Amino acid sequence: MQVAVVGSGPSGVYTAQSLVQQERVPDVRVDVLDRLPCPYGLVRYGVAPDHEKIKSLQNNLRTVLEHERVRFFGGVEIGPRALSPARLLGMYHAVVYCVGAATDRHLGVPGENLPGSCSATEFVSWYSAHPDVTVNGAGPPDRFVRGVESAVVIGVGNVAVDVARMLARGAAELLPTDIPQEALGVLAESPVREVHMVGRRGPSQARFTTKELRELGSLPDTEVVVDPAELALDPAYADPSGLPAANRRNVEVMRGWAAAGRPRRAPARRIRLRFFLRPVAVLDADGRVGGVRFERTLPDGRGGVTGTGTHEDIAGQLVLRSVGYRGVPLDGLPFDEGAGTVPHAAGRVLRDGTVSPGEYVAGWIKRGPTGVIGTNRPCAKETALSLLDDAPTLLERAVAGDPATALRAAGAEPVEWPGWLAIERAEAELGRSLGRGSVKIPDWPGLLAAARGGLPDRAG
Repeated sequence: MQVAVVGSGPSGVYTAQSLVQQERVPDVRVDVLDRLPCPYGLVRYGVAPDHEKIKSLQNNLRTVLEHERVRFFGGVEIGPRALSPARLLGMYHAVVYCVGAATDRHLGVPGENLPGSCSATEFVSWYSAHPDVTVNGAGPPDRFVRGVESAVVIGVGNVAVDVARMLARGAAELLPTDIPQEALGVLAESPVREVHMVGRRGPSQARFTTKELRELGSLPDTEVVVDPAELALDPAYADPSGLPAANRRNVEVMRGWAAAGRPRRAPARRIRLRFFLRPVAVLDADGRVGGVRFERTLPDGRGGVTGTGTHEDIAGQLVLRSVGYRGVPLDGLPFDEGAGTVPHAAGRVLRDGTVSPGEYVAGWIKRGPTGVIGTNRPCAKETALSLLDDAPTLLERAVAGDPATALRAAGAEPVEWPGWLAIERAEAELGRSLGRGSVKIPDWPGLLAAARGGLPDRAG
């Protein structure tokens, strides 16, 4: 049985693992395809470089991709200008789409498109060396932090915490990571001294994990500031005993910060956590971002908030929105615009309410952008079980003897596993040349040259 998995992040790799480790259908062979020449998805391009423990999950994913019945084909694009889903399905008995949620949600407020206002996703991609940034990005290398003394991060989830932390990190703390050299230099010279992280609801409803939250308080020469009066607007802040354990721990951390005295000397940076503020406009200052206007909100007693008509402006020269991800349509697959997902039944793709034989989904494009990395494991297993239940029917259809031949005949030029290992060696060599550990290659030409045995032309 030949199966293609589109996407090499955790959901895709866990799907491949579920298929090759089961015993119901013998000799299942899985090709993991990715648009990028590098595997691991958001583990490589979404986890902050200073989170080395989480990034070490790559070792577990590597074990699956090195399985004797799993192959990695990077640099293979599925879409209207490349390989269509219909043509791909003709090469395999089944195709599982694990393409994630590739775009971010917008605020929908005036001024959101001013220079200096962008998504946290763009900032993360920049410091994570995603190769599309060098293709699609505009402006000088320091475009994110040039002239920025105060930054406003809208959102109170883990991504918001990540970008706030990275803005406050010193160069010495980032030097041992795999952050690209350009981003390291820019952040080392960053003038950012204040970061505001702002949520429209209260501290008891914030979506960051306690571990991530506590990290903010451990940053060298950085003070975390919370306003006790603002925290007290949340009824659950006074008595958090009824909250889920994670939310209760978050409240306890913030209560500790609220009770702490001011430091004896002024810190180099401050991170201010703000709550019950809803953005209503990004402010214009001579054609660039000058801050954000917020409306004060209050709990409505039903888990939401209501506006009060009172406004507050927070000055800032950089605005990063971190208000959630959203799936995007893949030409040739059905798509639910409202949910931002592919319609499915237990992972089986539905076309006009009817199961489409041989087509499946797993991960965020299946369930929406929810959960942590580990949430993808049961999600992938459910889809794999559906596929295995359908195997007797799927195997009735004849496919090419080796799909790799069909992929190349269709115009694909896959980067196979040896090519990825060559990229790893090139990144290690790049790091050595800079007196660092392994350093990511941030651009398409450099990655493809490395995959073919060459080294990148530049140290960016």
